[in-house]
Amino acid sequence: MDHLIIYKYSLCVALTLMLFFGFYFLSAPTPEKPIFDNYLRSRRIMGIAILVLAVNYSVHLFYGIRFVNVKAAISMNLSTYFLSYWLFSSALTALLDRFYLTVHRFVAHIARWILFTVLSGIVLLAFPENNMQKIGLLIMASWLFIYGITLAYRLIKTYRKAVKLFDDTHSDHIGAYIHWLSIFTYWAVIYGVSCGLLTFLPDEYIYLWVISSIPFYIYLYCSYLNYQIFYEQVENILETEIISSEQIEPQENEQEIAVPSCYTEIEKNLSIWLDSKGYISPGLTIRELSEALHTNRTYLSTYIKATYNLSFRDWITRLRLEYAKQMLREHPELTVAGISEMSGFLSQSYFMKIFKEQEGCSPARWRKSQI
Repeated sequence: MDHLIIYKYSLCVALTLMLFFGFYFLSAPTPEKPIFDNYLRSRRIMGIAILVLAVNYSVHLFYGIRFVNVKAAISMNLSTYFLSYWLFSSALTALLDRFYLTVHRFVAHIARWILFTVLSGIVLLAFPENNMQKIGLLIMASWLFIYGITLAYRLIKTYRKAVKLFDDTHSDHIGAYIHWLSIFTYWAVIYGVSCGLLTFLPDEYIYLWVISSIPFYIYLYCSYLNYQIFYEQVENILETEIISSEQIEPQENEQEIAVPSCYTEIEKNLSIWLDSKGYISPGLTIRELSEALHTNRTYLSTYIKATYNLSFRDWITRLRLEYAKQMLREHPELTVAGISEMSGFLSQSYFMKIFKEQEGCSPARWRKSQI
């Protein structure tokens, strides 16, 4: 019976954490700024998702439904996971797309959840225990899996779209602030699939289902707390760049043929800007550069991609790295930290990371090799 003791203790720990995280997400304050409204909405939806799962855990802990009625336990788990999948994905997607949550989408997903729950109950409680029930369970499990993968794919697609937007418009690595979203999404897919499989495991292994949830929710809690620090900066960029893109798009369509004729002027002005080392300016954006070159930022972005086959961020990073290498060679009296700052990098750790990726060694070791 050791596995039952582990199961109950792990349920107690997980449930305590989930109740704390869930109510914290629902009630904890945020900065009193309108821009945080979307963050608060997302966090509250995540809080509801965690509390929904907490109810599921409570039923398992206090009523031992798993050992009283296995079919009812499986039905409850499948229904809970289906609803939780949507709540989790909606909360995270809303952080990057404030227009994602609509009444139509809400009604559609709730209707799917009700249909899934009813059909799961019919398969488990009404079908005879033969191959027909096994096939029905397989169909329901496949539906749940496909549903979860579809939601995860949509979230990852939104994430990659945001990262591309940041890379095409900002010299700093803004995408690092939302990297946790991709980590959590892949983890959630693995965890969600595992929970679905563990539902059908023998009793002696069921504690694995509960234990696996503890680091999952701790990571989610810490990520939301940390993201609040950077949320305002990320949201401002998303609002500004999306609005700017919408304003520029008609001009693109109207003057698409004329774009190549602008390249000569862009190349001339860009050469002067490069000679002035304008790329070492911290926090540089493509909007600022296009204004300095007196050109359309969309044409400039197109030119950079066509000429260098790089995003704006990667192009500026390469220029800064070359400048940093020049400073390392010519100014041995300067520290690596000082050169990192002079080259336009806001973070020395990021400078060290990308320098090592490109050169295969640290800036200090590279400097010694040049002597």
